[in-house]
Amino acid sequence: MYPSHRSASNPERIYAATKKNAVTAKLVNNGDGFADAINGIPFPIPQVGLEVIWNHLARYRGVAAARYIGQAAPTRGGSYTLVDFEDDFYFNYAREGVSADQLDNVLVYFKQSVVGPARLAGTILIAHETLDQVKEPRRAWVYNAGQRRVRRAPNVAYDNPGTAADGMRTSDQFDMLNGAPDRYEWKLVGKREMIVPYNSYKLHSDKVKYDEILTPLHINQDLARYEMHRVWVVEANLKAGTSHVYPRRTFYVDEDSWQILAVDQYDARGQLWRVSEAHCINYYDAQIFWSTLEVHTDLQAGRYLAIGLDNEGKMYDFTIKRTAADYSPDALRRAGVR
Repeated sequence: MYPSHRSASNPERIYAATKKNAVTAKLVNNGDGFADAINGIPFPIPQVGLEVIWNHLARYRGVAAARYIGQAAPTRGGSYTLVDFEDDFYFNYAREGVSADQLDNVLVYFKQSVVGPARLAGTILIAHETLDQVKEPRRAWVYNAGQRRVRRAPNVAYDNPGTAADGMRTSDQFDMLNGAPDRYEWKLVGKREMIVPYNSYKLHSDKVKYDEILTPLHINQDLARYEMHRVWVVEANLKAGTSHVYPRRTFYVDEDSWQILAVDQYDARGQLWRVSEAHCINYYDAQIFWSTLEVHTDLQAGRYLAIGLDNEGKMYDFTIKRTAADYSPDALRRAGVR
C-alpha cells in the first residue's frame, strides 16, 4: 500500500474531445452502442452504469499499439507453461481527425498471433470490435495453422473460453471487459474510495523475471503496488433469458482514466468466484494509462491467470502505423504460415 499518485494522462486533444462529447454523446439501441461522440471519453459525467462501461471500452490507448506478452496459469504448486502472444491494436475511434460517420461502426481493430508454445503457434485471430455489437456483432476470423484456413469465429465473445487460458477467463474478460453489454442489466452504484492496483512499475520492470512474478496461489505481492483511489462502481446482473457463467459482476473503474481496475465475479450460487485486477502504469512518452499485467484469480480453485507479462520481451510499441486494411480477412490469409 503506497501514497496515491493520480498519474493517468492523455494528450490534450483527447481532453478537448471529451469536453465536446460531454454535451453531445448519447446511448443508442437500449445502451448497446453510443453515438455523437469521437476520440474522447463519451460520457465524462455518467448518469447510468452503461455510460461508465462505454467509457472503459472507448478510453484512449493510443491510435495503434503492438505488444509482445506472455500468459500463464500456474498450478497450485506454481508450475506453468508460458503462452506467448503478439497483439496488434488499431484504435479506430481515437484516430486524429476522424469523424463519427467515418468509423464504419468499428471501435477497435485487433489482431492476436500465438507464437508459443510450438503446439499452439501459428494461430492468428483478427477482430473488428463494433461500436454497436447487437446491431452488428463483432466481426472475427481465425487462421488455423493446422488446417491452413481462415474461418469466421463467432464464438470469440461473451463467456466462451479465452485463448489458451486453461479455462481461467472468458473471452469478455480480455482487457478486463470487452464486447457487447447486452446480456446484463447495469446499475451505477456510485463513487467510492478503495484500494486498487495502480502505478505498478515493478511488475513492468525489465529487471524482473517471470519466475519472480509467478509465485504459487497469487502473484508476488512484493512486486505489486496498491493505492487509494476514487472509482466508479458498476454492478452487472444477468438479464432474464440470457446466459453467462458470471450471473453477477461488480466493476471498479478509475475516475481519471476510465480503466477498469478490479472486478468481482460471482457464481450461480451468489458466491464470490473470481477476482480480477488490472495492474496499470502511465506510459508517459505516449500519455497512455493502461495495464501492464492483468491477473484473474479463481478463489475457489486456488489458481490464477496472469496475462500481459512483458518483462523478458519487448515493451509496448505505440509508434506503429496501421490502417483498416491490415485487419482484413485477406491480410489474415497472407499472415498465416504453418
